[in-house]
Amino acid sequence: MMTEKTMTVPVAGGSLDVRTAGDTGPALVFVHYWGGSADTWNGVLGHLPAGQATVRFDQRGWGSARALPGPYHLDQLADDLGRVVDACVSGPFVLVGHSMGGKASQLLAARRPAGLAGLVLVAPAPPQPPAMVTEEYRQGLSHAYDSPESVRHALDHVLTATPLPEEVRATAIRDSLAAGAEARHEWPLRGIAQDITRAAQHIEVPVTVLAGENDVVEPVRVLRDHLLPAIPHATLTTLPAAGHLLPVEAPGAVAAALGDFLAAVRR
Repeated sequence: MMTEKTMTVPVAGGSLDVRTAGDTGPALVFVHYWGGSADTWNGVLGHLPAGQATVRFDQRGWGSARALPGPYHLDQLADDLGRVVDACVSGPFVLVGHSMGGKASQLLAARRPAGLAGLVLVAPAPPQPPAMVTEEYRQGLSHAYDSPESVRHALDHVLTATPLPEEVRATAIRDSLAAGAEARHEWPLRGIAQDITRAAQHIEVPVTVLAGENDVVEPVRVLRDHLLPAIPHATLTTLPAAGHLLPVEAPGAVAAALGDFLAAVRR
């Protein structure tokens, strides 16, 4: 993996520690899922070419940013992401958002920030919530990370479709428990149900969507029905055998897709 340096980026209520590396652009700005961290992308970064510019950080309320005060809603996450980009990227960049991070990335992309060259959505939450996101579903989801036992159950029976290496699994468990109650509950109780279709329709840059063939959280059919109509120029690629945690289940395939996307936007 490339040698990284850490930058302290001021945001509302405090600061974020942002890890950056490489100098070959466009820079890839990684945004993790609900329960993840900057380390969610370790495997992906390990498959990227030497020198590729990368930016990653723990989102507000999670991991090293756990002490940052709320609100923790999507607009605040998008604001934080915009601050990170402004501070850490000097040229063109591509947002790479996973699940919740994909929804926050859609919001920032809809604002059309200077330098944005593209958007890669990895098993993203779609802009329009599907019918399955009921009050009952959200209440149940809000307890997924209550304890180490509940996290293990979510990892093994919901989030993944392929076994994770033990070290990777341990990191995922650690990350899922590394949030305060308010940050942990914001996404399942409110963010996942927020309709951002109107905003997503303003995204103009190239967009590619990576879906896990066996993802039960954001199934391929849900992305076809609830994302592609809002971003009709987006392309959808299904990665075989994988579930929802594509960055840790199929890091090589994700990195390869990023390489293809970067080659296209550089033309």
